[in-house]
Amino acid sequence: MATPNHPITSNASPSLRIIVADAARYWEPRRILYNLVLGAVVLIWILASWPHFRPAFNLPSFGVLVVLGLIANALYCAAYFIDIPLQRSFPAIRWKPRRAALWWIGMLFALLLTNYWIADEIYPYVR
Repeated sequence: MATPNHPITSNASPSLRIIVADAARYWEPRRILYNLVLGAVVLIWILASWPHFRPAFNLPSFGVLVVLGLIANALYCAAYFIDIPLQRSFPAIRWKPRRAALWWIGMLFALLLTNYWIADEIYPYVR
């Protein structure tokens, strides 16, 4: 039986507000791990090729790094565009266990994109 405090468990379709709140409760704590992993990739690149990246440590480069971090976080929000429609399309009991797969796919894509961006777009141009 559904209780008034837990409307997601009812048979009726939950409201968009409830679905968005549920999505935020799931995705936002994982954003911290996402940022830590991508930050670790950048740090590994810098440490592994320290003499090469040394000239890039200046204020303009810091600004570029901040912008790239903001772009990475904006791309993280793409999960909402998948999660919310799927929550509305499928019963929560069928979709919610699969969210972890979506997170891992997105995380692996972000790792691939980050490594590509550093190796192909940043590394060759640091002088």
